[in-house]
Amino acid sequence: MNYVYLAIKVVLTLAFVAAGAAKLIGAEMMVATFEAVGVGQWFRYLTGVIEVGAAALLWVKGREAYGAALLTVTMIGAVLAHLVILGPSALPALILGVLAAVLLWKNKDQITSQGAV
Repeated sequence: MNYVYLAIKVVLTLAFVAAGAAKLIGAEMMVATFEAVGVGQWFRYLTGVIEVGAAALLWVKGREAYGAALLTVTMIGAVLAHLVILGPSALPALILGVLAAVLLWKNKDQITSQGAV
């Protein structure tokens, strides 16, 4: 089962480093997406930093749950944005969110053992 969790961690890392980097460098599609959301381009930068940072946390021993939690919450926001504003393409965000939630569940003891819950 550890190989399954490792595979999930690799998939999430690749997906979120790529997506976060695209947001941070200002890829046209990302600029247009955040323009459509209407919050402002500052939110694109914030989301990019969260995605890249959370993906990195997935590889820091004892902090995997924090990275997974950040990614789960980010994908909840992405799913809502797609369903309410952007259109019906919420499935990729939903899948990534579920994968992040699986890692969060696996590592939940990191949060509960430190008194954060």
